[in-house]
Amino acid sequence: MFLVGFVGYSGSGKTTLAVRVVSELRARGFSVSAVKDAHHHVETDTPGKDTWRYREAGARQVVLRTPERWAVMEETPEGRVPLGEILRALRPVDIVVVEGFKHEGRFPRIEVRRRGCTSPALWLERGDIAAVATDDPELEAPAQLARLDVNSPSEVADFVEGLLEGEPGQQFGEEEK
Repeated sequence: MFLVGFVGYSGSGKTTLAVRVVSELRARGFSVSAVKDAHHHVETDTPGKDTWRYREAGARQVVLRTPERWAVMEETPEGRVPLGEILRALRPVDIVVVEGFKHEGRFPRIEVRRRGCTSPALWLERGDIAAVATDDPELEAPAQLARLDVNSPSEVADFVEGLLEGEPGQQFGEEEK
C-alpha cells in the first residue's frame, strides 16, 4: 500500500484538505483508507451503550456490526500503538492517507501550512516532507519542495498520484516497521 501523510500544526486545515483529497482520489478510481492520530482523549462509544459496557467489563477488543459498517475498538493499556502495527491491520488499498504521525515512519508527507503560521516549518526537521500545501504566497520554502494550493484538492491529488506513479525525484523510503 502506498502511504502519503498530511502533517501540520493544530488548526492548519490538515483534516479538511486530507478529506477533500480522499474524495478526489476516490472519484479517480483509487481505493483509499485513512489513519488519523489524535493527541487527546476521544471517546468512540457512548457510556451505557452495549459496546461501552463490554469494554468496561474488560474486553480487550469489541466489534460492532451494523447494516452499514463494522468497527473494531481495541484497548491499548500499554499505550499508543505504533503506526506500523495499525497499518498491518488494514485491508489492502491503493493509497493510505495518514494524518498526523509527524514522527513515525518514513513516507512522503505534505505539510499543511496556513498564512500567518509562526511555528517552525516541519520540513526543517523531517527529511520526508515532499510538498507544502499553503495559502501563503510569501512563504519561503526550499526549492526541492513542491508548492501546492491548500484550497485545491485536485492539485494535491495530482501530486499524490504523481508520487504513487513514482515520478523522478519523488521516491521515499518504506514506512518503518
